Amino acid sequence: FKHFLLNVLLGSADKDCQPCSVVNMAAAGGVVRTGLACASRRYLNSRLLCTRAGTRLCNHQVAPQIDRAMGFRPAPLTLLSEDEMMMKETVSKFASEKIAPLVSKMDAESNIDESFMAVEIEEKYGGCGSTFFVANLVVEELAKVDASVSVMCDIQNTLVNTLFRKLGTEEQKNMYLPKLATEYTGSFCLSEAESGSDAFSMKTTAIKDGSNFVINGSKMWISSAPHSGVFLVMANANPAVGYKGITCFLVDAGTPGLSIGKKEDKLGLRASNTCTVPEENILGQFGQGYKYAIEMLNEGRIGIGAQMVGLAQGCLDATVPYILQRKQFGKRLFDFQAMQHAVAYLATEIEAARLLVYNSARLKEAGQPFIKQAAMAKLYSSEVATRVTSKCIELMGGVGFTKDYPVEKFYRDCKIGTIYEGTSHIQLNTIAKLIEKDYNCTM
Repeated sequence: FKHFLLNVLLGSADKDCQPCSVVNMAAAGGVVRTGLACASRRYLNSRLLCTRAGTRLCNHQVAPQIDRAMGFRPAPLTLLSEDEMMMKETVSKFASEKIAPLVSKMDAESNIDESFMAVEIEEKYGGCGSTFFVANLVVEELAKVDASVSVMCDIQNTLVNTLFRKLGTEEQKNMYLPKLATEYTGSFCLSEAESGSDAFSMKTTAIKDGSNFVINGSKMWISSAPHSGVFLVMANANPAVGYKGITCFLVDAGTPGLSIGKKEDKLGLRASNTCTVPEENILGQFGQGYKYAIEMLNEGRIGIGAQMVGLAQGCLDATVPYILQRKQFGKRLFDFQAMQHAVAYLATEIEAARLLVYNSARLKEAGQPFIKQAAMAKLYSSEVATRVTSKCIELMGGVGFTKDYPVEKFYRDCKIGTIYEGTSHIQLNTIAKLIEKDYNCTM
């Protein structure tokens, strides 16, 4: 069977043999993933499309080193490599020892402790030179202790650093990446007062003035703005062509005309005055900003999923020890079956969310289509975090409502997960469109 399947993958099988028949044979043998789906996260070029019409091969390509792939069994999504485990343990230790003691103070003062901000930045620029998956592990571990630090890490790694790494000129990389790795954070500036989910209806403009652009407008909900050294501002440089005029500009902190809103207002960057930037401060291509924003948000949603998984896990980790010790009516709270079932259900939901996040991260890292999976991961993990934190407060009773325990902060922090980088309804829209596309592929 392996010889026959290899011939099919190489395109040398009998012409009458259709991919669907091979899939069915593989399914009968229980080796669908080992065969056409190539089993490994490293060999996902050939994809299986499962619909009500059956299972069929979609986007058939020859996988590299196919002889190795044929004998490879997929590793569990939660099985980490040595490097991944080392980073996970390092971040966990750092979070518990360095961040946890400061959480209450940072929350009260709206401050954060900057760390792990250059996971994927190449070593020559002062970064770790690690992977996208590891970056999400870092976000998850940090979120178990404090969501504020984790989201700062997420935005820095999945949005800001990635844009520079993918689109920056050598001069821009040399100028900004070392500083982003060691000195300051960057801010991704897309949302406005009148353009939240409809982000590309932005009002901020960039008018050409000789060799410069004059940017005029305001941005809202800009994370890390008070700590940022550079702002990646999306502005429309050609409103006549609509969203296709959107361009990404680099605006350094301290640029005349750039002002930062009050932290307590949660408004971040508010460039209410005009500011001027040189033409060389365009990141990427003119008029391609909308594409860059979409690409980065698709990746960023995996990071938000990781944050919500970590937050939910951290909340459960803070709750279970309490109900294992707390006694009522002569026995521990955990001895009541209702409590046991509640904890079991919450743990199951968290694990399901984690698998969605890990799967989408692995797909992205393997260069495979991941947008639908990322939307699912972000949608489900944020909804799970909402349910878990709410239930944990109930399980702990009155003390869960006080600041003496971290559960109430997890509850407050989780709500933003269903809103930023695309609301739950936006995720549902994305998932539905891609499902329709998958089904149309079979018709």
